[in-house]
Amino acid sequence: MNKIKQAFQTCWNLFFSRDFFCFVVIGVINTFNGTLLSALFSIFLNANLAFIIGYLCSLSIAYLLNSFFTFHEKLHWQKYFKFCLSYVPNFIIQNLVVLLVYNVLGFHKIIAYLVAAILGIPITFLLTKFFVFGRKR
Repeated sequence: MNKIKQAFQTCWNLFFSRDFFCFVVIGVINTFNGTLLSALFSIFLNANLAFIIGYLCSLSIAYLLNSFFTFHEKLHWQKYFKFCLSYVPNFIIQNLVVLLVYNVLGFHKIIAYLVAAILGIPITFLLTKFFVFGRKR
């Protein structure tokens, strides 16, 4: 029982921290950026391709904001590469959600983009914190 309590406390401290709060705020900004870019690209491209391009564009913005404000790190190409790599699982999850919510369930593309972004937040935070910026706590 003590290990369960300790695991719960670890999760609580991780997801109710300044880093996570800042990551979520930046995620909201980045979700807006990605959604806006995807919507703009969808004027000329199909919704799925527009999502991919919007996602890739917003990735660089997310790296800059998280480096400066969440983790207070200097910019490095190696960290940028790791940051992009850490978003691969998130991208797969989000793309599958867009395919399901937009293509299968028939919701509006903006709803699909937003649902996809919300579902990817916890996974991306963990990968970014530990893999990219090497934070142990």
